[in-house]
Amino acid sequence: MPKDYLHTADDLMIADGDFVQGESNLQHQQLLLRLKKGELRQYPKTGVGVDDFLLDDAPGDVYLEIRKQFEADKLLIRKINLVMIEGKLETDIEAYYQ
Repeated sequence: MPKDYLHTADDLMIADGDFVQGESNLQHQQLLLRLKKGELRQYPKTGVGVDDFLLDDAPGDVYLEIRKQFEADKLLIRKINLVMIEGKLETDIEAYYQ
C-alpha cells in the first residue's frame, strides 16, 4: 500500500501540528481521474480529465482512458463504475497497486 501525505480537497491534512501520513491509494486514483493531460509538468501525458468526458459525445471513452491511465500507473483494476447524481460525478473504482 502506498503511503503519502494526505490532503483534503484543497490543502494538506494537519493533525497535532504535523502533516498527516497514511494510505494514499484512493487519493492517487482521484488525482489521476481529475488531472487533465498537461497539468503534471513532469508527466504531461498523465491524467484522465474525467470532467471533460462528461460533456463528450462518446462518454463511454472515459472507461478506456481510465483503464489506460491506471494501468500505466501499475494499478490492477477490478471494477469501474461512474454515475452522475444530481450533476455530480460519483465514482466507484476498485483498483490496487500490483
